[in-house]
Amino acid sequence: MTSRMIRATASLFAALLALAGCAPAAAPAPMYEGRDSAAFAPAAETPRQPATGGSAGVQSPDSQAIANRMVIRNASLTLVVDDPTARMDEAARLAGELQGYVASSSASKYQQGVRVAMTLRVPAEQFEEAMRRLRALAVEVREEQISGQDVTAEYTDLASRLKNLEAAEAQLREIMDNATNTEDVLAVFNELTRIRGEIEVIKGRMQFLSQSAALATITLTLLPDALAQPVQIAGWRPEGVVKDAVEALVSILQGLASLLIWLVIVAIPVSLVLISPFIVLILILRRRSRRKAAQSAPSAPGRPSA
Repeated sequence: MTSRMIRATASLFAALLALAGCAPAAAPAPMYEGRDSAAFAPAAETPRQPATGGSAGVQSPDSQAIANRMVIRNASLTLVVDDPTARMDEAARLAGELQGYVASSSASKYQQGVRVAMTLRVPAEQFEEAMRRLRALAVEVREEQISGQDVTAEYTDLASRLKNLEAAEAQLREIMDNATNTEDVLAVFNELTRIRGEIEVIKGRMQFLSQSAALATITLTLLPDALAQPVQIAGWRPEGVVKDAVEALVSILQGLASLLIWLVIVAIPVSLVLISPFIVLILILRRRSRRKAAQSAPSAPGRPSA
């Protein structure tokens, strides 16, 4: 095989792969093994066609498609319970009994009690049982939301693209084994690297969809029941009153000390500077008044006047 033929074949494969990626999926629904088979939740019982021409019990293609849907199920449940902390433990045990687990949990102060938030993951086939048993923990179901995302078409399309890419990878490897020119080997290697990257991305997405459909997600919020909370009467704490009084006294003394410091360092010097001209003026006026009083006073008897 010449170098020109190798490059032409590689270019042809790249063009075919681009067309295969844009074309709609025509491959049949993929087979699922092991735990992933739980991802398919039957939407309805598969109806049977009436016997015609001696063939009874034959399922129509539409009925088979309905029976094998891949649905990601999610639920949000807000419950009012008598004891959120105790019910949190019960919800965790419930998830374990149903072969699920607690993805996350948290507790926070809420008015007159504790507010609990949990995320549970349970097998899809146990979803209804889990919801029923969680509702049984509540005094009141405050809010409930259930949603489902059908990803069957996306999964089937990914499976078809994966099959085409793996076939192209095998062909390119065969071309690479027969190539002798370094330039041709590098061109085929680059194409193989790109295809391998797309294969890994598709496999990761398929695994995510399969696992998400196999395990349903329940977001649980537990709120305390106000009527079930014990009556709490605030008690008088003398040590708290003493502490507050000492803090108030210290604060007042600090204020007085700060005021005294300001008076000594700032207020008194500034006041002296401002009133010193007036003091000098008053002293001058008083001296003049004394002189005038001394001059106008009558001389003493028996003493000649000056």
